[in-house]
Amino acid sequence: MANSSYNELTYNGLWKNNVALVQVLGLCPLLAVTTTTVNGIGLGIATTLTLVLSNITVSLIRNSVRAEIRIPIFVLIIASFVTAIELAMNAYFYDLYKILGIFIPLIVTNCAILGRAEAFASKNAVVPSFIDGLMMGVGFTVILVLLGAVRELLGQGTLFAQAHLMFGEAAEWMTITVIDDYNGFLLAVLPPGAFIGLGLLIALKNVIDQRAQKKAAQATAVETNTDSAVTTTG
Repeated sequence: MANSSYNELTYNGLWKNNVALVQVLGLCPLLAVTTTTVNGIGLGIATTLTLVLSNITVSLIRNSVRAEIRIPIFVLIIASFVTAIELAMNAYFYDLYKILGIFIPLIVTNCAILGRAEAFASKNAVVPSFIDGLMMGVGFTVILVLLGAVRELLGQGTLFAQAHLMFGEAAEWMTITVIDDYNGFLLAVLPPGAFIGLGLLIALKNVIDQRAQKKAAQATAVETNTDSAVTTTG
């Protein structure tokens, strides 16, 4: 696969076909755990690992699995990796694991993971499947972290609170108090705040896309008019 195709996979995962902003998948954990930045990072890394590992595995066995049973096999692969990640988090990041709770095993039900396995990994080689899974996961993680940061800032006046849950006790310095003596904005940490925040992010993306399309159309029109003028003059 050419570098241009890899660039396209990257662009699709991070922006054009972003799991959260365009496909609008994985909303249950996205809206539930993004009360802090660290929660978003933790769930994002777990989801990205699942996407990458499942895509690679599905790509490796794609020619050995019969079409009639491919979906159950894909689900079994995804569930196996999620279980391994859950056990690893339980062992090494126990406090964060307790906070994320049921949303770690619920990664199995994220339609984006099964969708990438079926739509892409089952039809492509290992390297493109790896890049697709990685970029889709990173795109999802960026939204998790961004939404978590906004909600934490508005709700608590801090950023990277409880960073030690993921990075160890030495990371307590990472916590940033943006607003001192802040009473908090309750709506930001409640479920309605998550819906509002995600809606604003989707609206922002749509505005950026529309402006980009408008500029591209104007550039095309100018180029067409220039070519017409040159042809007429010639």
